[in-house]
Amino acid sequence: MKQRIFGLLAAAAILNLAAAQTAAPAPAAPVTAPLQLPLSAPATKAPVRTIPAANYVALGVYYYDQGNYDSAYVAFRAASEREPGNPEALLGLGRTQAKLRLYAASIDTLRRLVALNSRNTSGYIALAQAYQAQYGGTTDRSGVAGNLDEALKVLTEAETVSRAVGGAALNVNLSKVYNERGYVYRLKGDTVQAIAAFRQAGTLNPDNAVILYNLGDMYYASGDLNAAIDSLQQAVVADPRDAYSRAYYAKLLALSGNTAAARPEAAQAARLAPTNAYAVGQYGVVSYLAKDTLTASTQLQAAIKLDPLRYPEFYYYMGRLDLDQGLLQNARSDLTKAAALASTNWEYLYYLGLSYERGQGVTAPDRLKARESYQRALALNPDYKLAQDGASRVK
Repeated sequence: MKQRIFGLLAAAAILNLAAAQTAAPAPAAPVTAPLQLPLSAPATKAPVRTIPAANYVALGVYYYDQGNYDSAYVAFRAASEREPGNPEALLGLGRTQAKLRLYAASIDTLRRLVALNSRNTSGYIALAQAYQAQYGGTTDRSGVAGNLDEALKVLTEAETVSRAVGGAALNVNLSKVYNERGYVYRLKGDTVQAIAAFRQAGTLNPDNAVILYNLGDMYYASGDLNAAIDSLQQAVVADPRDAYSRAYYAKLLALSGNTAAARPEAAQAARLAPTNAYAVGQYGVVSYLAKDTLTASTQLQAAIKLDPLRYPEFYYYMGRLDLDQGLLQNARSDLTKAAALASTNWEYLYYLGLSYERGQGVTAPDRLKARESYQRALALNPDYKLAQDGASRVK
């Protein structure tokens, strides 16, 4: 709260300074004899300076880029109140509302934007993103079941508008539309359509690291590890300082068995972004796969400390590391967290069951909990051989 108050005070200072700089200077008053006013004369009021909407938009963009969405919301809302039809104000407001989980308000704002400015490609894309955000951010999806189809309709409109506007930016605008389609199809679980959309986006904008990352991610989800590695390698070439792409590329190299090439890539990603939990944690994953237990433990613990809830994968590999070292209590704790954060991952549940099946020293086996974990894994994937074997062992 204190930080927000200081931020808003700073915002007010910036806006007042901007208004003062844009206001015309008052002319110097001539030197004359003092004017005698009657006692009943009203006091002269200073003119009220109106801060332009553009100033609020600029401030909103600044706060949005800093991740300070509360203050960005205040600025964009003020801009839209001064100029209700300002497209930049409405775009910023709609995006910020989605970040603040005000999904219905975000959709309404962005609908208003495209109704007022039907050739605004960015507005259509932001509206499609708002539909996706509401779908992903809602626990009971019965009321938002049609959101993804609505997002696809909006993106069709965005494509039509982009082609009608044309110009030098046509391919880039279309690549944004296809990239967003890929996100929607991924949420729908349609891997084939998602890959097709990301590939089309990449054809239109071949050097875009984000698109190459997305395509690689979908190839990996489809089980095509070699294609995923190739796409992630291109993403690293396109943007060598992007720690996410480099860390993901390193992990895929390690999973393919090429740990010699993976380790320097993972280390470089962690150096590029030492406070990025994903980059730091993937260095730990690669180190585990390369059998460097000391580095693996150090990096995984650091990543979990940086972001305790976002990456269940790091708890999973910590649990694997604990299991390898016979630290069963630690393994059960870490694997329980991994399975809780990623409740549909049958591999995490299998290893949780394995940690309960084993016993060492004062830690006794718990066959009941082991059986429960194996059964949960099989409920998610009945053909998972490891869980089948585990369930047979603890009957």
